[in-house]
Amino acid sequence: MYETMVTLVGNAATAVEHRLTTTGASAARFRLATSARRWDKERGCWVDGDTSFYTVRAWRTLADHVAASVSRGEPLVVHGRMRVWDRELPEEKGGQRRVSVEVDAVAVGHDLSRGTSAFRRINRTGTDPTPPSGRPGDGEEPTEAATPPPLSPSPAPPAAGPATEPDWSSPPPAPTREEGGIAPA
Repeated sequence: MYETMVTLVGNAATAVEHRLTTTGASAARFRLATSARRWDKERGCWVDGDTSFYTVRAWRTLADHVAASVSRGEPLVVHGRMRVWDRELPEEKGGQRRVSVEVDAVAVGHDLSRGTSAFRRINRTGTDPTPPSGRPGDGEEPTEAATPPPLSPSPAPPAAGPATEPDWSSPPPAPTREEGGIAPA
């Protein structure tokens, strides 16, 4: 199956929501705002274009690291798999058709063209003898005092259907060895 991989540059528009799924996996999500910039010849300066918003989701150790590292308003670079959800709202909410774009993050980092950042490496101490599969979070455990904020379980979301919010009670499957051991592009 082909997947659409994207790289987005923007700002964290919301605080990171961090929780444990019903299966015990760590999950995080936040909204990313991106705006195109263009040169306005008449004014002689750069102006912002329309703003697009994306829901970014992270799983496992990447979710923990995002929750510990990202704050609202910070400039970010996000790389991951893009999914477009097209749904109709229920009649009690207006019955309108909505389209939302989500990115299952493979990598998230600060945009260093707009500031500095201090990186702290987390030692990989997993028991799995195979090399990392290319998906952040496989076999990593924090070894420093800087740990993410405490997690609080949330109630199970309603059952997902084709026209509802996607079920994020469990993470997406990890890539298999047949796919090259690296997240498919």
